[in-house]
Amino acid sequence: MVLANEILKQLDSLTWKGFWEWLSGTPLKVLVTILAGLVARWLVHRFIARLLRSGAVKTSPRPDDAVPRRKVKVLAHATGVVRERQRQRIATLGTLLRSVATVLIFVVTLLTVMQEIDMPIQGLLTSAGVTGVALAFGAQSLVKDFITGIFMIAEDQYGVGDIVDTGEVVGEVEDVTLRITRVRDFNGVIWYVRNGEIIRVGNRSQGWSTALVDVPVPYDEDLDKVLPLIREAVHGLTEDEAWGRRVLDEPEVVGVESMTGGVVTVRIVARCAANENVPVSRELRERVKATLDRAGVRAPQVLPPYGAGALRS
Repeated sequence: MVLANEILKQLDSLTWKGFWEWLSGTPLKVLVTILAGLVARWLVHRFIARLLRSGAVKTSPRPDDAVPRRKVKVLAHATGVVRERQRQRIATLGTLLRSVATVLIFVVTLLTVMQEIDMPIQGLLTSAGVTGVALAFGAQSLVKDFITGIFMIAEDQYGVGDIVDTGEVVGEVEDVTLRITRVRDFNGVIWYVRNGEIIRVGNRSQGWSTALVDVPVPYDEDLDKVLPLIREAVHGLTEDEAWGRRVLDEPEVVGVESMTGGVVTVRIVARCAANENVPVSRELRERVKATLDRAGVRAPQVLPPYGAGALRS
């Protein structure tokens, strides 16, 4: 009851001038601080959006006299210049940067407001520092995963749809977050790999790949006859409508790779778009086999292992 009477007396003695002086003091400073924080957050978010938009503009390779236009298009697609891939990466980075900026601006604004209303912040800062050290020490692996994830996304080491080798598993990336990477191997098993545990990454979907095809030929066959046949079989693959976008250069018959027993191995090398080396290798084998069959070149005879006949007898 006494407290209520005191409040009524103070309200009776309060004039418009006194109220305005009180309002133009601490409350006005607090309001200006909050508005300044909101404006700063808006400006920082706009700056981040503009920065990411400018970074998303990537120029595709320009064709010149030495590089065919078809090859430029294949390389541009193979090196990851894909609109969906860029959109996903920019969205992830934008969300991360905006969240960090919002938290920092909120903390600074809160501390400024507390200082304006004469609240003790030294004890709060000390407690927050001790708590932060304890949390960081207890969550070292989590912090390591997040920091590694930030660098992996910023550097575009891999993305969804890429075929990667993380050292633990080889497969297709299905999801990338700041903490884990989800990979499905070629057996259909899903692996959840922590980003902090990835020491090295081999990305098979960036750049180009190489198709290596070894053609076994009987030792007594005339190579002056066989090599032109193989070159004829692989010639024109780049002009084929179905395979022209998969092969960067004309397949090259480099010559004899090895001679073992009664077999001479002739190697074919073809530079392909990323992840296209396996189907291109199959197509090259089919074409070479069909050409050699038409020319009457027989396959090498497979000899039994040494001593196998003696064991059977």
